[in-house]
This record gives sequence, structure tokens and C-alpha cells, in this order.
Amino acid sequence: MTKRLNRSNLQISETLVNFIENEALPNTNVSAERFWNKLELILNQFVPLNQKLLETRSIMKNQIDSFYLENTGKTINQDQYINFLRKINYIVPVGNNFSIETQNVDPELALKAGPQLVVPVTNARYALNAANARWGSLYDALYGTDAISEEGNAQKTSSYNPLRGKKVVDYGRDFLDKNFKLENSSHKDVKTYKIENGNLIIKSNDNANTQLSDTNQYVGYQGSEDNPSCILLKNNNLHVEILINKNGNIGSTDNAGIDDIIIESALTTIQDCEDSVATVDAEDKVLAYKNWLGLMKGNLEDTFEKNGKMLTRKLNQDKIYLTSNGEYKLPGRSVMLIRNVGHLMTNPAILMSNGEEIPEGIMDAMITSMIAIHDIKNNQMNSRTGSVYIVKPKMHGPEEVKFACDIFSAVEEALHLEKYTLKIGIMDEERRTTVNLKECIRAAKERTVFINTGFLDRTGDEIHTAMEAGPIIPKGDIKNAKWISAYENNNVKIGLECGLSGKAQIGKGMWAMPDLMNEMLKQKINHPKSGANTSWVPSPTAATLHALHYHEVDVFNVQKQKSNDKNDYLIDILDVPVSKGHNWSQEEIQKEMDNNAQGILGYVVRWIDQGVGCSKVPDINNIGLMEDRATCRISSQHLTNWMRHGIFTKDQLVVTLKKMAKIVDDQNKNDLNYIPMSKDFENSLAFKASLDLIIEGTVSPSGYTEPILHKRRLELKSMLD
Repeated sequence: MTKRLNRSNLQISETLVNFIENEALPNTNVSAERFWNKLELILNQFVPLNQKLLETRSIMKNQIDSFYLENTGKTINQDQYINFLRKINYIVPVGNNFSIETQNVDPELALKAGPQLVVPVTNARYALNAANARWGSLYDALYGTDAISEEGNAQKTSSYNPLRGKKVVDYGRDFLDKNFKLENSSHKDVKTYKIENGNLIIKSNDNANTQLSDTNQYVGYQGSEDNPSCILLKNNNLHVEILINKNGNIGSTDNAGIDDIIIESALTTIQDCEDSVATVDAEDKVLAYKNWLGLMKGNLEDTFEKNGKMLTRKLNQDKIYLTSNGEYKLPGRSVMLIRNVGHLMTNPAILMSNGEEIPEGIMDAMITSMIAIHDIKNNQMNSRTGSVYIVKPKMHGPEEVKFACDIFSAVEEALHLEKYTLKIGIMDEERRTTVNLKECIRAAKERTVFINTGFLDRTGDEIHTAMEAGPIIPKGDIKNAKWISAYENNNVKIGLECGLSGKAQIGKGMWAMPDLMNEMLKQKINHPKSGANTSWVPSPTAATLHALHYHEVDVFNVQKQKSNDKNDYLIDILDVPVSKGHNWSQEEIQKEMDNNAQGILGYVVRWIDQGVGCSKVPDINNIGLMEDRATCRISSQHLTNWMRHGIFTKDQLVVTLKKMAKIVDDQNKNDLNYIPMSKDFENSLAFKASLDLIIEGTVSPSGYTEPILHKRRLELKSMLD
């Protein structure tokens, strides 16, 4: 049983009370009494509104279901469909043009373009690695991934392979030549880099002097002028370090003594309390909050074993360089955003006076903002402008965005924060937000620092919203459907139309295949080319490699070119991906079932049994995919849809799940903490949860996975108590 303490008229887990009062609140200038009293007032004000918004979601979903059922077998004209959505206020009227008015935004979000790393905040090591991923070794990123081919005996071996190393060095020189051109020479032919009279002087192998074609790209150095250890360059407002060490492992074999090339990588990092974590109670939430507190205080540490050695990870210090005008300082860490949960879920960590659980999103807003005071009031290691960046997911339309902003205003008053200190990142990942994006931004025009096409959740919502329209096309075909390109283009168009360029991020979604870096280098350049000044990556290595794209593409120039986009994407956005006259073979159907089932089971089993919120799960082709609740939502909703329309039966589903559970069990046989599902299907909560996600998929709110996952995880934790 959870021991609870009374604060104001709230019943709060003792674990959470102790953390708030003894660890988080000291040095915030907010008393415990004020904190709890204000939280109760906020809850009394906003809980009924929260419930009303959720009821609106349900009402609209029922209306859309009825529309499809009433038109079964009929051809639905797009104009007819759009008029219907306007009639029920699913699509709201569009107001006059405007520009966002957000102030005090750090340049990493407003003026720079580069990768954004998303990481579960519950894992201290990952959280620290992500924060420190502001800078990354290009040589390491290339050598350790498939970005460099293994052809020509260039395999990744247990010891250093000089043939592979040469490919890495050549790639690095090509990168320098492409982005930091020399006059009448190549970085491949450089003998020395030196500083003379405040200028970078480069000597080639023939002892001839040369310099950068654009001398403004040189910024500063470390070491001495005659023998610099580091040369700092800048391109497209992104920095690059050339590390020089003629005694280094690589530098000793390099003509110019270059030991590594360090890339400014993850400009921003989202510390995630949502889709990539499994936080179902006070114990779990305190773990997330405690790590966030360490990041905001700057004292988070994690000690772990790697290659037989004990290592301690800390936050990196800032970097200092020398120039002719004195010192030049750069942050050593990403600017961190915190992703709160959405409006749907409640959490048993705090109960109202009537015994009801409070909305988790309100709890997150109050606690994560209070914790951020340690940064904005005390050290400003994260935000130099005194802002708190909160990513708000899974909002359905402008009313819900306004609701989030109203909560932020109340939290600011409660915590003695200036108005608009709390900034909002709007996830464009639910269809009603997509079709009303301009009005969503208007509702937060003083707080918006970010819009992002979360295409994974967006696909899940697309399937759920169109559940009664008919069988959805195979999952692999959805990414090529008409609606998704229109959705991505519309996000950039509306963002630019609302004045986000130079003030806020326009973001794109995650690269979900962390082992396929060569493919990422080929494909993900399309994100900056689309006008997005940030895009999500799953690891520090991916951040370093994706950063190369922002050297190749001047995103802000692209945004200028796209600022006159007059296209109306609404019709294509509402082009529902229903299969027209499908004729799938039984083999094709089974393959689709197998692939979806494998992804669901591989993710859910770790979520339920181990509390792991983000996992790399092999797909049917044995490609490791990063699975979180968003990807699980797609797979489960897709199976729900096909079963709803008779593509397969419930009995076939159960057989498929049991078959794939045995495969997932085998994939995890080396995990000592793993509990096999196939040994006892009847009592495996993970297997039951996976089945529930599909069977109950039509009635699960918006097709979200959280209600079922939370329920089963809490059930397991109660059994272990």
C-alpha cells in the first residue's frame, strides 16, 4: 500500500512529498505550504476543464464514426467530408494572419538549425549522454557505424583497423573541403594550421601558405598560436573543432596531426517524461523528476561499468577558445526541453480530496517547472535567457493548446515566475491539431518555441479517427500516402506563415532505425531541405551524423524560399488512407499481422515486466527499430482496424500473437531479467496487455496505448509488493 500524507486537501504519496519538500523546493523561493496550496487551487480550477476537453474528443470521434457508418458503401466527396468536419467544429474557422510574439528564446531554438535528441529522462546515463551530445566526434560516429562501408577490408574489428581508419579520415577531409573551402588547396594537403596576427594560416605540403576561402569561418583556437590543439570553425552558424595532436592515436599517423573532428551536434535535447518512459506511480515519477532536478542543478551524475572499467558521467563544462579579441565561449551541453505528458492520463501519485487521481499533465507542469527554477534563477547553465521549455504532446485542437497555456499561466503565478517564462513546444501529432495548426499556434502565440510533426503518433491518430472508414492500407505503404506529405508540408508552411523563422523551431520526426546510419545520411537530409530547422534523432551518434546535413543545407535560406507557399494542403491532409478495392493474399495478410504483432510484443513485454519505455525491437526483416508508445500505437491500431473490417479473425490474431511471442522470447533469451511470455500465456501480463491493445483498440481513447499499459504495469507492481 502506498503511504500518503495530507497536504492542503490533497492526499500525496510520501515518496513524492519527501522529494518535493526535501530535495526539489529548497533554494527555489517557493515554500512547501505555497506549493501545495497553489497546486490544489490549480487542480480545482482545471480538472473539470480537463475532463470537458476529453469528453469533446469522445463526442467528435463518435460523430465521425457515425458519419462513416451512415455512408457505408457510398463514395464520400471530399467537400462533403470537410463541410461535415466544419459543422461539428472539428475544423475551426481560420483567423487573420499573425506572427508569434515569443520573447527570451535561446539561439539554439531560434537562430540555429541542427539535430534534436530525444531521450528518456528516467535513465540518468542516457539523459547525461544526451545533454552532452552538443558535441560529438565525427571520427567515432563514422568508424563505429555503417556510415562507412566495410568494403576493401575496412571491417569493424576488435582492434583498430587502419584501412577503416583511412576511410574515416578521408571522409572527414571531404567534409572540411566541402564546407570550409581553402583557396587553391585541399585540407587533404595541409601540413600545419597556425595562428598569426589573429588569422588562421594554413600551410600545405609544398610549404605554400593558404587560407579559408571565407576567412569569416575561422572563429578561434585552443593551445598556442604556433602549436594550436584546436581550431574552431563555423558554417551555417554551426561550429566545428579540428583537434590537433601529433601524439594522438590518429594524429600521430596524420600529415597535419589531426586527431579528430568534433561536430556541434545536438543543439537541443528533449528530456522525455512521456512516450519513451514507463512512469505509472509516484516511485516512477520521482525517478524522472529527480533526474530532471540533477540536470537543472547541474549536478546529475551516473556511475556505470563499461569494458571492465567504472566510469562516472557528469555534465560537460562550457568550452573556451582564444581570439584576437579575447575569449570566445560556447556551451558544452544541449539546451534541454522537458516533455510533459498530455491531457489524457491520471496518476495515483496525488489524489484529490474525493480520492480521484489527478491529471498527470497538470502534475508535470507544476513540478517540472518548479524544478527548472534551479536553472533559470540560480545558474542558467541550460537557458541563458531564463526560459523553461516544455514540449506538450497529444493535444487535439486549439482549445487544448489554450488549456495548456492557461495552466502555464497559473503555474507561473504559483511559482513567482514572470509571465511567459514557460514556453510551449506544440506537437503536431494529432489530426485535429494538424487541420487547425494555425489556430493552435495563435492560442500560444506568446509562448510557442516549437512545432513538430510527430508523424508516428499522427499515423496512429489517422488510423483511429478513420476506424470505421474501411481497412487501412498496409503499414509500410502509409508513409507514401498522399496525406502524410501534405501534413509535413503544411507544418512548415503554417510555421513560416506564423512567423516562427528566427523565433522558434520547426521540427520533423524521429529516425527510428539507429543501426542504419548510412541510410539516415541519405534520407534525413530531406528534413532541412523541407525547411525544418530541427529534426529528431535517437542517439548522440545519430546527432553527430545528422548535423552534417545542416552544414550542407542553409535551412534559413530554404525557409525564405518557402515563405511564399500558397498551397492549400487541407484536402490532401484529409485524404484517408483507406484501401480501395484491396485484394490481399492470405500470405500478405499474415506477413502484416506478424510484423505488427512482433513490434507490439517486443515493446510491451519490456514495458510491462521491466518498466522500459523505449526499446530497440527487431522487425520482421530483423532490422532493429526504436519502439515507443507512438510506434506501438500504430501497430496496435492497424491490427484493430483490419480485424474490425474482417481482414482476419480474433482467433487468427491470438494464434499470430502466440507464434510471435515465442520469437520475441527467443530474441530476448540472453536477458537475465526477461520473463518469457510463451511459458504461460494465461498469466503473462505482457501478453495480455498486447492482446488488450488490439481487442480494445476501437474504444481506447484516441487509440492511445497508455491506459492499458499503465493498468497492466500497476497490476504487476502490486503483485511484486
